[in-house]
Amino acid sequence: MKDIRKISTDELSLFLSEAGEKRFRIKQIEEWLWQKGVHSFDEMKNLSLSLREKLKSQFSLEHAIISQKVQSNDKSIKFLFTLHDKHTIEGVLIPAGKRVTACISVQVGCPLKCRFCATGQGEYQRNLHYSEIFDQIILMNREAQLNYDKEISHVVFMGMGEPLLNYENVKKAIEIFTSQTGLNRSPSRITLSTAGIVDKIGQVADEFPKIGLAISLHSADKLKREFLMPITKTNSLENLREALRDYYEKTKQRISIEYLLLSGINDSEQDANKLLQFCKAFPVKINLIPYNSTDLHFQRASEKSIQDFKSYLESKNLVVTIRQSRGQDIAAACGQLAGRLRNSIKS
Repeated sequence: MKDIRKISTDELSLFLSEAGEKRFRIKQIEEWLWQKGVHSFDEMKNLSLSLREKLKSQFSLEHAIISQKVQSNDKSIKFLFTLHDKHTIEGVLIPAGKRVTACISVQVGCPLKCRFCATGQGEYQRNLHYSEIFDQIILMNREAQLNYDKEISHVVFMGMGEPLLNYENVKKAIEIFTSQTGLNRSPSRITLSTAGIVDKIGQVADEFPKIGLAISLHSADKLKREFLMPITKTNSLENLREALRDYYEKTKQRISIEYLLLSGINDSEQDANKLLQFCKAFPVKINLIPYNSTDLHFQRASEKSIQDFKSYLESKNLVVTIRQSRGQDIAAACGQLAGRLRNSIKS
């Protein structure tokens, strides 16, 4: 039985025609699916009972559920979602003033195997379908209203997985989020984070010039980045810099550089200078990220190292912020909650 959210509008139209239904039913059904985010045909109240029964006989409506949630002392909430095939993914709600940001996942696991990332320590399973990406937004939006009395204002693709390795589904999810027939939100409220899939960055510039682009860089030293992020061996720093230069030329959007500070590895003045050289080709905002321990073999940089690193870059007229760690008491580093679930099952 096909999942109704994985069929085309043409297929739905053919089904309704053969069922003797009017064409306007397409719009009604798609509104239920992609605006209201219902998870059963019985919720489609403006459809006749007979049509709902026909839909149930021909289609499934697979959806994610929240199987675990933990709230931090800082009010951020970490979610473990269970998918229809029992795989699990994670998402986080982050309130800050008038904003509520949803951090969402795009893959079950991640094939990139960055050494500092808890997600990369688990087994990569598969890409998420765009309906599974959409589910995270819908479910967390309901939780945002319940917990903060606000809707999600911003979405960041910074959860489990690499967005540009699942680009078609990410693209469709963004289209649903921003279209009038979907959630009708501004593309400027979306940030896509990538480890640097060079051949896809130009496509993002062409198709979504108004969304934010964040690069998980973490080192501008070739050997260090290859050690931390094996993707660098096939997507070099030189090629990444050129792709980002072209991206800026097309979009005129300032690029965010995400830089995780690891004690004794990438937190020296020499590392800061290499980052400075990398960023000379285009306007950037640098987000320095104190390491949120994932029980791996890395240590958080000292407060002095973090401040010295920031001061050096600011002395060279770069825009730098230190991203405040959120959810340390609830294992909010990406992949930790699913990793602990895996470990509990194994034990």
